[in-house]
Amino acid sequence: MEILVFVFHGITALDAIGPYEVLARMPGARLRFVAPEPGPILTDNQLVSWNVELGIDDARGADLLLVPGGFGTRTLEHDLAVLEWLRDLDLTTRITASVCTGALLLAAAGLLRDRQATTHWAQRERLREHGALPVAKRWVRDGKYATAAGVSAGIDLALALAHELCGRDVAEEIQLAIEYDPEPPLDAGSPERARPEIRDAVLQRVRRRDAALAAAAGHEP
Repeated sequence: MEILVFVFHGITALDAIGPYEVLARMPGARLRFVAPEPGPILTDNQLVSWNVELGIDDARGADLLLVPGGFGTRTLEHDLAVLEWLRDLDLTTRITASVCTGALLLAAAGLLRDRQATTHWAQRERLREHGALPVAKRWVRDGKYATAAGVSAGIDLALALAHELCGRDVAEEIQLAIEYDPEPPLDAGSPERARPEIRDAVLQRVRRRDAALAAAAGHEP
């Protein structure tokens, strides 16, 4: 199975690496990272970079496309070359998936119109801007499109895809191999359970970062 993971400047590392650790363990999987252009990319915290050898001009087909998120998607929503590539690549896929704000790229490309989808809770309602139907779930499947909520939810989605593609035994083996058995010390992992002041602090931080990126790119916030 040919799997492409789209990466870009401003990506949230776990959005890509979490699902990678699951999907790359599927029997017969060939997973490659692809960027708008070959070369180094820098994550959204400016602390991690990696060199990507494959650019979108040289990636023309895949069985599974995964589009992670991060603050860098804000600019890419207006990148016509990237959006056209997503539409073209989608014509070849069996499954087109996203993590976090990667769903906003799929939606901006017109792929999620009138489809249920999810993304990071702080950006979920923005899916409506592109005709998608936001759903408050950890991950959502609508047709061949599979979208995950924020960051860590990509692991859940990847395990669901491994289950679908390779069967329960393989998916359970992968889950055990990566010891994915979350036991968080706090109960603040969703906006419904987090204290209001914590939720507001995160929203304000996201909105400030979004507004700064939009202003730098010359787009409306």
